[in-house]
Amino acid sequence: MASRTFMPMLRSAMHVSPRTVSSVPRRFLNTETAPSLYTAHAKVVGARVGHVDGENLKIDLTMAKALGGKGDAGKTNPEELFAAGYGACFQSAMNAVAPSVNVKMPTTPEDSIVETKVHLVGDMKALDMGLRVEMNVKVKGLSKEDLEKVVYKARQVCPYSRATKDNVYTTVTCETM
Repeated sequence: MASRTFMPMLRSAMHVSPRTVSSVPRRFLNTETAPSLYTAHAKVVGARVGHVDGENLKIDLTMAKALGGKGDAGKTNPEELFAAGYGACFQSAMNAVAPSVNVKMPTTPEDSIVETKVHLVGDMKALDMGLRVEMNVKVKGLSKEDLEKVVYKARQVCPYSRATKDNVYTTVTCETM
């Protein structure tokens, strides 16, 4: 099983070979004026110990035990929701970009897995908090090189990756199964 970790794509720390730079077109999307493709609605009542209602969503929330809450079974929290959303979006981006780098992704759902950990970090007392993300991408039937190509390109187009770039420390580990 091969694995490789991709470090965060922070502008100040990013080292890219000239070959890679020339092959990656820079995208400019003005999110203020771009047409809306889909709009999700959620109403939160009661903050971290309340509930969320959406068009197709009814979720009860709980404060994680690690943060001093009850960690009620069957309930979730904002970090779990973010981890689920980011992982699903990233995996969709992988599937979308694979043909552009001449890679065929597996069609069996269990052959492509994205595990995402979202850490709430910082100082709660000082109200100075942020997020750190660890993503582990596992795909069956791809070479390490092909998987890395897909992940690299997915990081450029995934809306969550683009939204968190330069703001959320993110590492991506690739494993072939």
